[in-house]
Amino acid sequence: MIGSLRGTVIERVGGDSVLLDVGGVGYVVHVTPRTLGELEPTSTAFLHVHHHVREDAQLLYGFARRDERRTFQVLIETHGIGPTMAMAILATHSPHALVDIVAGGDVSALTLVPGVGKKTAERLLVELRDKLDLPVLDTGASDVATGGGRIADVRDALTALGYSPDDVRQAMRDVAVVDDAEKMLRDALSLLGARRA
Repeated sequence: MIGSLRGTVIERVGGDSVLLDVGGVGYVVHVTPRTLGELEPTSTAFLHVHHHVREDAQLLYGFARRDERRTFQVLIETHGIGPTMAMAILATHSPHALVDIVAGGDVSALTLVPGVGKKTAERLLVELRDKLDLPVLDTGASDVATGGGRIADVRDALTALGYSPDDVRQAMRDVAVVDDAEKMLRDALSLLGARRA
């Protein structure tokens, strides 16, 4: 099984894969938009890889960070989530944000993922609660609505400002989850402003 690859990025393939040359062999690796943005053609890259074997194909899924691969593996072990859905979830939410979403029970944040409706989101929250390394929320009631609450607040603020669901999804995918919701909102607005420039 292939666990990692280091090589030269030959080209981006479509919007979700790269061709990586490793010792003269070209590997097509499926990646998230976040990882794809870091892989410039002709650059050297190291990817943590999940080697997915099916009856009809062998597919490689690559991640810039180990926690992304681990989260991907947790997701595909969850009932009803295949590699395509797992990649869509990671394209919308970083591993850290996903942990916060599950800890906070934020159904709305999961429905930002294309193809995930309210019922599916509710089921995923229940199933993922036991699988992800959730923080122990024992430092007071104010900590219960941690990242999930901040993410929801920022998302609601962007929606109120008139941004489309696609704009909100892209901004929430890229913004860093921090303790300060106002900073997250400023960062999200900055990202959206840069895209429109």
